[in-house]
Amino acid sequence: MALAVVRTRSALGIDAPTVDVETHLGGGLPSFSIVGMPDTALREARDRVRGALTTSGFEFPRRRITVNLAPADLPKDGARFDLAIALGILAASRQINPAALEGGVFSAELALSGALRPVSGTLPMAARCVREDEWLLVARENAQEAALAGGEVRQAGHLLDVCAHLAGVRALPRVGEPAHPSTEEATVPDLADVRGQHRARRALEIAAAGAHSLLMQGPPGSGKSMLAARLPGLLPPMSRQEAIEAAALQSVGEGAFNPTHWGQRPFRQPHHTASSRALTGGGESPAPGRFRWLTTAYCFWTNSRNFRGMLWRRCGNRWRPARSIFPGPMPVCASPPGFNWWPP
Repeated sequence: MALAVVRTRSALGIDAPTVDVETHLGGGLPSFSIVGMPDTALREARDRVRGALTTSGFEFPRRRITVNLAPADLPKDGARFDLAIALGILAASRQINPAALEGGVFSAELALSGALRPVSGTLPMAARCVREDEWLLVARENAQEAALAGGEVRQAGHLLDVCAHLAGVRALPRVGEPAHPSTEEATVPDLADVRGQHRARRALEIAAAGAHSLLMQGPPGSGKSMLAARLPGLLPPMSRQEAIEAAALQSVGEGAFNPTHWGQRPFRQPHHTASSRALTGGGESPAPGRFRWLTTAYCFWTNSRNFRGMLWRRCGNRWRPARSIFPGPMPVCASPPGFNWWPP
């Protein structure tokens, strides 16, 4: 009997809890089972991993293979576990040295050719690896995003490259932290572009400086949306913790994060027909909604009276973090970070 353990990380909102991929090769008829609350995409990893190993020239064990994803009570989803499962099979069958896997976290989807494909939620995973003093191996497309956390990140394009690195034959390059764009390079709408609107501009400046709530009202086309989009540009630069949180939200909620947007306060403008789940988040695989962005960003709400009933029933509380621009049927209301606003 043979057993190997490979460490990876799952996705739970903007957190990345540890998952140990335990691979056991036992006697009996050849089979391949994955346990530990996998979803459909993860159960299909059996075929992806088998194809990737055989096309890469490795021997796929004709034994009873059991892969346990621990902790067993944590739901797992997606193809982020493919690489860890493949390495676990190779380590359990002694085709690679199990000791070389210690201290590493492996996350990537596998193509049938053995190529590594990107996955979502890489930045939260990298941030957790930094806190727990682990090194991370990801696909090339995820490398720059993962390097934003500042830890040890290595990139690979193929399963054979990963195995060569673990065998000490050819080391994978370590990815350096990308250069962050300066404030001058950021393409943020500037309030200086607005002509006229002196009262509204003065109100925006006061709200940004003193973290006050703001309500704008006027007919369509009067410039409410234009002014609201320029409110984040009046705020001071984001701290590193705020920047990591905002980037992590984009990595999880939008599939990836563009490093050129580092340090820019996100601005979102959901429509009043958006579903409650899109606003508040949730689902079988918990994902952040537009409200979750309000911890680091500003949200612009059009036709607030259409939001009103469903919005507050879902929130369950009359007081909310005031990081939003909340317009009425014609009004717009904006609130800076760290303060509260009272719904109109």
